[in-house]
Amino acid sequence: MSDIIKEIEAGQLKEKVDDFSVGDTVRVYGKIKEGNRERIQVFEGVVLKRQGGSNRETFTVRKTSNGIGVEKTWPLHSPNVEKIEVVRRGKVRRAKLNYLRKRIGKSAKVKELVK
Repeated sequence: MSDIIKEIEAGQLKEKVDDFSVGDTVRVYGKIKEGNRERIQVFEGVVLKRQGGSNRETFTVRKTSNGIGVEKTWPLHSPNVEKIEVVRRGKVRRAKLNYLRKRIGKSAKVKELVK
């Protein structure tokens, strides 16, 4: 039974997954369907967490829009996610950045990773 499930899930994986991690500022190009038209909308923010595995893996991105925090969670291997573009790399020491939700202004920023 589990072999059948693994086989089905393997068919749903994307061939190329963009390389990003928690703390990075990313631009997510998501497909939005309005009636019979389809367009791409960009959502730019900081990656708060990545969780799950295989085709169930999801990631959460947070941005501030007009002074209000907005979060979106996407499945990584979804056909509705066109591409993920890394704007800047973040230097973090945690797997989940839930503490950023309580912060505003400069304290809500993530330090940039300089290589």
